Amino acid sequence: MKFDSKKSRPTNKLTALFVRNVQDPGKYHDGGGMGLYLRVEPNGSRFWIQRITIRGKRRELGLGSPPVITLAMAREQALDNKRLIRSGGDPLTEKRQTQATLSFEQAVEKYLSVKLAEFRNEKHRKQWRATLDTYATPIIGPVPIGEIEMRDVLRVLEPIWAQKTETASRLRGRIEAVLSWATVAGHRTGDNPARWKGNLSEMLAKPGKIAKPGNFPALTLADAPRWWADLSAREGIAAQALRFACMTAARSGEVRGMIWDEVELDAALWIIPAVRMKAGREHRVPLTEEGVALLQGLPRLASSPYVFFAPQGGMLSDMSISAVMRRMHSADVKAGGKGYVDARSGRAAVPHGLRSTFRDWAAEQGYDHVLAELALAHTVGSEVERAYRRTDMLIRRREMLSAWADCLRNPTSKL
Repeated sequence: MKFDSKKSRPTNKLTALFVRNVQDPGKYHDGGGMGLYLRVEPNGSRFWIQRITIRGKRRELGLGSPPVITLAMAREQALDNKRLIRSGGDPLTEKRQTQATLSFEQAVEKYLSVKLAEFRNEKHRKQWRATLDTYATPIIGPVPIGEIEMRDVLRVLEPIWAQKTETASRLRGRIEAVLSWATVAGHRTGDNPARWKGNLSEMLAKPGKIAKPGNFPALTLADAPRWWADLSAREGIAAQALRFACMTAARSGEVRGMIWDEVELDAALWIIPAVRMKAGREHRVPLTEEGVALLQGLPRLASSPYVFFAPQGGMLSDMSISAVMRRMHSADVKAGGKGYVDARSGRAAVPHGLRSTFRDWAAEQGYDHVLAELALAHTVGSEVERAYRRTDMLIRRREMLSAWADCLRNPTSKL
């Protein structure tokens, strides 16, 4: 340890540059007589820890994590703790009392108030909250955030890990994120009990071993005309949105978020801005005569910019469109039919599966692979290939979508 030659006291060892760049696991002491050190975990997590003696007993007190808590802030807090101890106080007890006032449910609210703004997709924002509210909060919601351990996380995950593996896996990541925020914010210390590698991976089966991701259940080509006739007979804004999504081969979220400013009816064109596209690029959708007619016949709400608006004027929910397909399937089965199911999985078809139905149709009809993929707004070819492809084949895609619409509304057409 180095000493100041003039004042004969220990000097600090750590620097802001070192704290910012250090990656090797270990404990790095700061010196200065404050008992402050930086702990770096094998998974890259970093924590400020202060070793203090309170009433003759040695304790460790967490002070948060960089970069939120800087070296200067950690030193200042360590000094304040020393002063509190000297005056007869107990910083560890005070910290525990603070932690005990923040439950997991409250931590979720604080975390989401900051992080939800990062999600461009409204569906993702709702899913984040919904999974935590449905599965985690009822079990560990009241538990103080500083007291949550691995066993608590397992109580949440184990009941759904085998049956709803994909949902459970996402839930685990979201719990980990909330607990990580709580640690950085100084509400808890120690390792993250929701961490997968070297932690929950030893307690739970690997997701890939118990559930393989599958495709969205798709409508069969043979059922498409019958399904289309059924849908066309239904009223309501959600049914119209589903029709429009099918005839344009667009994603549900793209249709639900569609506003009138994106539509050029005279040019029979729908231009989706890059910010709303999965690939982050503007996408032009050619509209067929039937598509233009559908839009022209829709009611408009002066207070809402959305083409397919919810009852209160906001964006139509994904559940509203999915519910239309569920009701169609159930009604057909109730009437003695076979319903509308995926040929491979036997599950009821869902809105997103309609894109697969369109892709199968395009392949069966011999349409160019690139043309069909562009209609689905997929990224096609290498970066170099895309650089040389200066057109989005709008005219040819319009012809293809017109043929697709003809097949849907004409049961005698070749599918």
